[in-house]
Amino acid sequence: MSESAQINAQINGAKAIVDIAGNEFLAFTLGKEEYGIDILKVQEIRGYEAVTRIANAPEFVKGVVNLRGIIVPIVDMRIKFNLGEPTYDQFTVVIILNISGRVMGMVVDSVSDVITLSAEQIKPAPEMGTAFNTDYLIGLGTLDERMLILIDIDKLMSSAEMGLIEKIAA
Repeated sequence: MSESAQINAQINGAKAIVDIAGNEFLAFTLGKEEYGIDILKVQEIRGYEAVTRIANAPEFVKGVVNLRGIIVPIVDMRIKFNLGEPTYDQFTVVIILNISGRVMGMVVDSVSDVITLSAEQIKPAPEMGTAFNTDYLIGLGTLDERMLILIDIDKLMSSAEMGLIEKIAA
């Protein structure tokens, strides 16, 4: 990456952090890590229930559920991020998201709380190999001893590999 490209990436990252400072994030766990997504994207939180499988769907798409007359695809993020064999118990939850008018569910291990982060508490995402492409990372949120991996859920769910919704216009 050229020096000017690196500087532009840093500037864009800093702008993204300023844009999200003061936002509230829903904190959830996947494996041993804690993640955060913009609370404004969350429609509701439900317990995990049986889904209807769809033939030829990727493994991480568990299937669909009927949510008050809306057919909602359910994505298991533990499978998507290759975090070992998922277990479904009383703590497993589905976060129902509303992204660009499209409703979808995201299976996670558990949900903990809603956290408000200031600009000082948000650090840029490091450039390194992680469980998923760093394009989907906003940054790292720090709160006392906790560290939240902040995910741009719009970018993640509209990515070509997910194939669930059309690309969101920039």
